[in-house]
Amino acid sequence: MEEPVIESVRCSALCVDCGAQAECWGVHVLVGGSLRWDAESACSACGQATADCGQPLPALLRDRLLADNGPTTLHVPDPSAVRVTIMRVLRAELGVGLAEAKAVVDQVLAGAYSGTMPEVEYLARKLRGAGVDAVAARP
Repeated sequence: MEEPVIESVRCSALCVDCGAQAECWGVHVLVGGSLRWDAESACSACGQATADCGQPLPALLRDRLLADNGPTTLHVPDPSAVRVTIMRVLRAELGVGLAEAKAVVDQVLAGAYSGTMPEVEYLARKLRGAGVDAVAARP
């Protein structure tokens, strides 16, 4: 079994009970072949605590993860890699159409496709599983 890949972010939000600022922590994880987002919050004013597990990663917090941790780039070291295989994996995993998959393949082969470390490592593992040498790396 492959090691989990984890990135975290800390933020604040309004407490759902009293409206004071609550401290929040979020963790984006690649574990067991799937991506997950887990978040916890705690309010020091009223003691309210929440935990949400296995939710989709909110766009705003994804942006915070990228700002705090930096982007990770998907590299396919062999430029002669089979584009069709890469496109098939990207279409299946990203849920995109043919035209968008072609654009993403061009980004991948140019070393310009990036995202959070868990997102990019997820795609790299799927590509390696399809026989394409792929690496998730920070610049």
